[in-house]
Amino acid sequence: MENTVPSAATDSALPLAGITILDLTRLLPGPMATLHLADMGATVIKIEDKGAGDYARTMSHVKHEVSQLFIAVNRGKQSVRLDLKNADDKASLLALVETADVVVESFRPGVMERLGLGWEVLKARNPKLVMCAITGYGQSGPLAQAAGHDINYVGYAGMLAQTADDTGRPVLPNLQVGDLLGGTQTAVQGILAALLAVKMGGPGRFVDVAMTDAVFAHNLMPLLALNHAGRSAPPAGDFLTGGVPCYGVYRCSDGRYMAVGALELKFWETCCEILQRPDLKSRHWSLGQPIGGEDAMAVRGELEAIFATRCRDEWAALFEPADCCVTPVLTTEEAVAHPHFIEREMVVHATHVTEGDYLQTGPALRFLW
Repeated sequence: MENTVPSAATDSALPLAGITILDLTRLLPGPMATLHLADMGATVIKIEDKGAGDYARTMSHVKHEVSQLFIAVNRGKQSVRLDLKNADDKASLLALVETADVVVESFRPGVMERLGLGWEVLKARNPKLVMCAITGYGQSGPLAQAAGHDINYVGYAGMLAQTADDTGRPVLPNLQVGDLLGGTQTAVQGILAALLAVKMGGPGRFVDVAMTDAVFAHNLMPLLALNHAGRSAPPAGDFLTGGVPCYGVYRCSDGRYMAVGALELKFWETCCEILQRPDLKSRHWSLGQPIGGEDAMAVRGELEAIFATRCRDEWAALFEPADCCVTPVLTTEEAVAHPHFIEREMVVHATHVTEGDYLQTGPALRFLW
């Protein structure tokens, strides 16, 4: 076995120390899930085929040999190359299964069974095993065998239609909600719950993660609007998508932006004081102004004009001492240099054997005691 990329320091005090995970996944959702588990102390063994391996190795940004995506989501893992159609390699995997705690895979439903490595086979080898299958649409249902990517999952779930500009055209977020919320976080949640059940004396579990289901389950605000008014809100007109002026993004004189999150009346009142517009205090949604109504749009227009009078950093300096949830919108370059992320050790400088120096993030959570 060899490390795929430089490994973070291991810590036997981390809660998943002693847990072994076999990762058969590719691309983003599964590898990111097992990365989070590795950051909690688990030993992750990444299983790749003997050919091209994980597609992410050559996807998107490649300086020399390996993509930045592959490096980012596979640090700290061990790597084994196996041809799962080969009898000897299949036997090697089954031997690993016998002492593993978790197997994670992301093939379409039925592929593991056709390989002779389905749940019944693996469970027979290790009755305490947790197996997690991450797919676009789940192990059952009319879409189960359909191909898909993040854009398809969020489109089916009703989320993409709401992530739209004021013309109604959906805007693609550069945070893959279907992959990372739907696949990564849901898989981590299911795996941890199943591991806990096993450690409490229960049998092994099969965790069915459908990325589209997970996005659908979290697409809360449009569902609230549907229940309230019988229809979802118009594009850029819901409570958190532009329907209230106290929650939105405003362009400054230099073309940069400020994020206004003054949802609570007390924050809005402070915001209005800093903007030198105390007359706007009474025009807040909590005081009866309809969401997406004529007055809300009028106030939004006034805020657009006000923020356009100064550059972003001037506004940031004015709002920094205030407690009202108004902050600058940073670029990625600015974010990685921000004192908060540096002090929290969220920006890590690392070196890859072929790709050279690069930045990686610190763990998404930490255990203080």
